[in-house]
Amino acid sequence: MRLEPVDSNKPSTKHTALCRAGYYQLRQLRPVTRSLPEESAKILVQAFISCRLDYCNALLYGISDNLFKRLQSIQNAAARFVTGASRHDHISPVLRSLHWLLLKQWVDYKLATLVYKSLRGQATSYLVDDCQLIADSGCPQLRSAHANVLTVLRTNTRLGDRSFSVADPRIWNSLPASLRQPDIEFGHFKRLLTAFLFSETAAH
Repeated sequence: MRLEPVDSNKPSTKHTALCRAGYYQLRQLRPVTRSLPEESAKILVQAFISCRLDYCNALLYGISDNLFKRLQSIQNAAARFVTGASRHDHISPVLRSLHWLLLKQWVDYKLATLVYKSLRGQATSYLVDDCQLIADSGCPQLRSAHANVLTVLRTNTRLGDRSFSVADPRIWNSLPASLRQPDIEFGHFKRLLTAFLFSETAAH
């Protein structure tokens, strides 16, 4: 399953259109939201901006940092728009106050939850087949076999590295062991995952 057929280093027409549409919507919303409380403005921005960034954003895994920066700039502008923060204010605390993950982390969040469901047979069959625990791969002698770690396929191309069978195991294996426990409940998993990704932002 290929996640993104276009060159991950070049902006596609969809990326460009998404950026333009995001800034256009913000300009249209500005006069409407001036008299609204922050929570109401947040709801409008989520309806017109965040939903565009959220739609199928797992497909963004592996695109270049420059492309992520272009898309992240929309979310940053939306966050400042809602909170009234200055362009000179550091964006991470602003995003956290809205409980918004960075776009790159939101992509990781989406893929990690897909692995969670796949390991429990709650995803479509082709996704389930792509998530194989090392313990089930015939190599139980490895230490990682006892850590709920997935096998990662080797590829020779950047596009191959972005396939679900490669991208998701890498993200899953990078999570703390406490998040990879087989008996963790989904709601608790999502809360811990969000907290972990926010802590990663703070660390940088």
